Amino acid sequence: MTTPHDSGAATGDGATPSADRQALTDASTWVVKVGSRSLTDESGRLDLDQVANLANQLVALCQLGKQVILVSSGAVASGMGKLGLKSRPTDLATLQAVAAIGQAHLIQVYEKTFATHSKHAAQILLTATELDDRVAYLNVRNTLSRLLELGAIPIINENDSVAVDELKTTFGDNDRLAGMVAGLMHDSALVILSDVHGLYDRDPQAPGAIVLSTVSKIDESVEELVRDRKTGISKGGMASKLTTAKFLIHSGQAAAIAWGREPDVLIRLARGQVLGTLFLPQPKSLVSRKRWIGFSTKPSGSISVDEGASAAMKRGGCSLLAIGVRDVFGEFGKGDIISVLDPGGNEIARGLSNYNATQVKMIRGCHSDRIEQILGQCPYQEIIHRDNLTVM
Repeated sequence: MTTPHDSGAATGDGATPSADRQALTDASTWVVKVGSRSLTDESGRLDLDQVANLANQLVALCQLGKQVILVSSGAVASGMGKLGLKSRPTDLATLQAVAAIGQAHLIQVYEKTFATHSKHAAQILLTATELDDRVAYLNVRNTLSRLLELGAIPIINENDSVAVDELKTTFGDNDRLAGMVAGLMHDSALVILSDVHGLYDRDPQAPGAIVLSTVSKIDESVEELVRDRKTGISKGGMASKLTTAKFLIHSGQAAAIAWGREPDVLIRLARGQVLGTLFLPQPKSLVSRKRWIGFSTKPSGSISVDEGASAAMKRGGCSLLAIGVRDVFGEFGKGDIISVLDPGGNEIARGLSNYNATQVKMIRGCHSDRIEQILGQCPYQEIIHRDNLTVM
């Protein structure tokens, strides 16, 4: 089912968000993706006022109680401006060089605005392998979680300066990157700020075209509405946005597409106003991270736990601590998926281990405050963090 509204229009004052809008407004972590065309002027260079405006909105989201991660395009456009280039380079090496120069400038602009609100930007550059590899996946998620706990605003972009083989090691566009980042985080939603108002019910250039305010299911009829409009700057397009939204809603997360230059677009969305297109999470969905942990990969080893730890995990919402571990089976490394067994040998959960098998054997049955004494370090309090644990 889809619900239309006039192109670019907003309805309601956001005082009492509808049940549909609560799928977005209730999310504790917002991953915001902004495209190049929402950050550049007519010449294709970085619009500093627009970047500052976006930064101010991100801070306002934090003040509303949201944790915020930004996936920002614009590095190439920023570099073009710094170098005085009139058109986007076409060869890969020059694109990578321009992106490297532009990324430094882009992060400086965000940091300058955040600093006026006593906030800090944290730059993270990724390639596809960081989220495909299990150890790196865990490291990225742990880093993002810690940055949010410290009150920083992570700013993520594809690492174009080192991702040489585009077909194998890059995301292809930041829409997919943003979707994968949103899939990493607990209780998150994705907001894509674009140069269009949302998903239209027909070709956006056709007379009478209107934006669909709500999409409850992405089926063949919805996919037929996609009209991918490539530009000289943006590497995205509505096709990739719809693919990303489909991935997220089947992972139990909400996604939205809205016009990036709509005044106070993020604040108004957070207050429940109808802007752009909202894609509703599918019922009874398992978030992508936990679906992958529980069903996509064969465990590398297993650990048995005592009755207390078993009961706590079955109730849900609890991490696995070293004190609850009784025995360790097999050889596994940090970041590997391991099976958790109850005292009867029944599998009750799977999760990403923060320690390798040898380390778990050394600290099993111990209180967390003894981990550093035994191992010489204590990078994590938990053997498996609850956000990386799937109860079977």
